Amino acid sequence: MANIQKFVDCNQKTLKKTFSYYIMHITVAMLVGYFVTGSLAMAIALSLLEPTVQAVAFFFHEKFWEKKSAQ
Repeated sequence: MANIQKFVDCNQKTLKKTFSYYIMHITVAMLVGYFVTGSLAMAIALSLLEPTVQAVAFFFHEKFWEKKSAQ
């Protein structure tokens, strides 16, 4: 549990940015999914699956750029 807390403390800014991006992405994905399929259930499923994968990728993308900027 201490490792998780240390991880959160060390990455607080990136985690907040990732969460903000996640919420925005879910909203956009749900609207697009609904307009394309006409199905609220399908829109919700798509909006939770794809942005979740993207949020994880975004976190590591940010960490990569932080390290690159520090060089």
